[in-house]
Amino acid sequence: LEGGCDLVFQIGTAKYGVRDESGKLNHDKLREVASHEQIKMFELKLSQGAKPGKGGILPANKVTAEIAAIRGIPEGEASISPNRHPEINSVTELLDMIEEIREVSGKPVGFKSVFGSFEWLEELCEEVHKRGIESAPDFIVVDSGDGGTGAAPMPLMDNVGLTVKESLPLASDVLHKFGLRHRIRLIASGKLVNPSEVGWAIASGADFVTSARGFMFALGCIQSLKCNKNTCPTGITTHNLRLQKGLNPEDKAVRVCNYARQVIYEVQVISHSCGVVRPRLMSRDHVRVVQANGKSMPMSQLYPHPIIFPEYEQYSAREYVV
Repeated sequence: LEGGCDLVFQIGTAKYGVRDESGKLNHDKLREVASHEQIKMFELKLSQGAKPGKGGILPANKVTAEIAAIRGIPEGEASISPNRHPEINSVTELLDMIEEIREVSGKPVGFKSVFGSFEWLEELCEEVHKRGIESAPDFIVVDSGDGGTGAAPMPLMDNVGLTVKESLPLASDVLHKFGLRHRIRLIASGKLVNPSEVGWAIASGADFVTSARGFMFALGCIQSLKCNKNTCPTGITTHNLRLQKGLNPEDKAVRVCNYARQVIYEVQVISHSCGVVRPRLMSRDHVRVVQANGKSMPMSQLYPHPIIFPEYEQYSAREYVV
């Protein structure tokens, strides 16, 4: 907040920072968070790439007085996040919660999820049309099933959830078919570290790309897989004061800034080489995908441009401001 940067407030399954004593959403706390000008929107986290269908645990030795106050949990006790939002059992309840957060906060609200199938996204789109197009989430973050964290179970990290290479174009196609592509912004995440990967995501249908891994690397992460042990040798994920000395804000700020600027610049270089004036004009026609036999084929052939369902054509040309 002190830096004045734009922030997205993520509401996880434990609702840290905006919860009451029982772990339910607290409107007063939500309203207080939303009052900060830097908080631009709220992201309802359904799942993440490293551990879809799994909750989380913050060890007791990491629950300091400061962390406890911020999260609204008891100091010195291990804090467990449930594997899902207990209030959400269907797409109707998901839209209900999105609307609840939007009404209280007065700001855009979307959700983040790893995809394993798309039937439920189609159901969501159908429910949006029943309620009215303004009931739609303002954005959807498509997270990759191969996301990583040193605190995730290997079976989930390696085997559960579609990778963003498959899920992103399919999610974009579903929104197109239901005439919601202009209403719902699409954000891609999950191992999108290099400019080429960011460029691919934009060409595949993403409006924005986020990266946790890329910025962790810029901070100095060496992937020692000790995130949950409080012994991170680079100081990034530890509360150990001695180890934290390796995280020099003055030095790391420059590195992070350079990384962000260079990624943006190189994505622009790629888009110009494709013959478009800005990255968001890239499409699947600009991408070729290398197959297992070493040959490549157009992405537009692997994922043909979708055709909107006739009953939703009236919505396809509309422009919405999020």
